[in-house]
Amino acid sequence: MKTAIKYGAALSGLMALGALSASAQELPQTMVWTSYDVGSAGYAEASAIADAFGKEFGTRVRIQPSGSGIGRLQPLLQGRADYAFLATEAFFVAEGAFDFATPDWGPRNLRAVAGRPAGITLIAAGDAGIETVEDARGKRIAFVAGNPSVNVKCEAILAFGGLTLDDVEVITFPTYASAMSSMTRNESDATCTTPTTSQLYELAESPRGINYPPLEPDNTAGWEGLAKVLPIMGPSDEDIAAGLAEGEIAKMAAYRYPVITTTAEKTADEVYTFIKALDETYDLYKDGTATMGRWSLDQSGRPAIDLPFHEGAIRYLEEKGIWTEEDTAWNDRRTARMDAMLAAWETFKSENEGLEDEAYAEAWMARRAEVVAGLN
Repeated sequence: MKTAIKYGAALSGLMALGALSASAQELPQTMVWTSYDVGSAGYAEASAIADAFGKEFGTRVRIQPSGSGIGRLQPLLQGRADYAFLATEAFFVAEGAFDFATPDWGPRNLRAVAGRPAGITLIAAGDAGIETVEDARGKRIAFVAGNPSVNVKCEAILAFGGLTLDDVEVITFPTYASAMSSMTRNESDATCTTPTTSQLYELAESPRGINYPPLEPDNTAGWEGLAKVLPIMGPSDEDIAAGLAEGEIAKMAAYRYPVITTTAEKTADEVYTFIKALDETYDLYKDGTATMGRWSLDQSGRPAIDLPFHEGAIRYLEEKGIWTEEDTAWNDRRTARMDAMLAAWETFKSENEGLEDEAYAEAWMARRAEVVAGLN
């Protein structure tokens, strides 16, 4: 009996060791990810996670940086990358919007694995008289030329206050930096961006001062209006922002950046293994940057986000007790929207062959708006 017990214990130990080894080998030996350029938050965070995967599982990750959304997406869609660490181009490509409203692009069927929350809001000069979003009516709002990622978020935040672009004076600046610093120069009254942009600290110290009109989480009508323009943001409490006193909280919106994205065709088992590894290595990378703590799955693994979640990610999130019935309802709606876009695109392409690029994009964006209106 004693011998049997010892043998059984030894066998159990060997089985456990084998299970651990198998778990460590579930990830591919090599992977390719795409991200923003070297020096960006997206690249830094992808690098920290890749380093953690290497230490924990021996997986070698090669990161391909690109300064354009198209450059980050093409390797993924062509099968040359496993995952992409994307910004709002994840939403735009799912809708075939802006740069992707061309015959060669259009809506693409992608899925989210996880995405770190990043705060964004309407930031106003302190002397502009903008205490609520509604107060921005008639004010000068700084936009960035050729940057729909920034501009459409601002349009959505204005919609929180029941405003459209016709209700404000849009001032377009040639670069992001010039738009962000325009309030300090008294060339605009407000803009939309993350609350830690360097130019905002200058605004906070300037004679104009800085103010954050609140996006109150219980303003149901406001959030519904925002979601009609850009359904990828939700309420967020931010305690780190230019000009914000220690201990104060600003009521803002949160979008996701980076969004770890893959194709819908990626198998559920592969994505399950990836997000499990992301979770298990959290302690190794969470201090990699000031915001990497937000990769904890209770924050990064729930809607709202740019894309429907992949079924493999949902399986793991359900096992962890993170995923809720409300999350399932959100994901079902988001998937239905994507399916509607894909179906509309196929019909649109066959009906609009031969249109010049500009006319083609304009016609598709109008058709896309009809699809969205039909879903709301």
